[in-house]
Amino acid sequence: ADGMATIDLIVLGMLKKEPMGAYDIQKLVEYRNISKWVKISTPSIYKKAIQLEEKGFIRANIIKEGKMPEKAVYSLTDAGEAEFERLMLEIAAKPIHIFLDFNAVIVNLDSLSPEIQKTCIEKIQKNVATLKAYLEENLREKENIPDIPETGMAVLRQQFVLVEAIEKWINSLRK
Repeated sequence: ADGMATIDLIVLGMLKKEPMGAYDIQKLVEYRNISKWVKISTPSIYKKAIQLEEKGFIRANIIKEGKMPEKAVYSLTDAGEAEFERLMLEIAAKPIHIFLDFNAVIVNLDSLSPEIQKTCIEKIQKNVATLKAYLEENLREKENIPDIPETGMAVLRQQFVLVEAIEKWINSLRK
């Protein structure tokens, strides 16, 4: 499936920057809010790591630090480096789809009474406002953190621009 390749790319990309354990990858995915713009569930990261290892794209080095339990730290193999580049090129070349679930509601609005139409639009507006507030807060938080990659910030700003556009569009719908 499509989503799978994207998750592979995110995990391989993180390991290309630095070797880390599955737990650290998971934490980073959460911290960067990746699940907001790519369908990815955190439990699937462990499975993903095992899968990528089975395919020979990453290797685990077992590391023991002091009294800590052993942990597997993953890094890219040569095959993994090649797969990373292949996925970058493949996914960059894919046609762009913008799926917004609420569009299924929008196209059916005229089958409802004006009263319920209004309620539906208000619910969508509320969700858009929530997402916007969340992105604003996220941008504010991360603007002053030096170790956040500029590319990551760019994606956040992209999301914000989209949400603002959707917000404007919804307001025009209400008239």
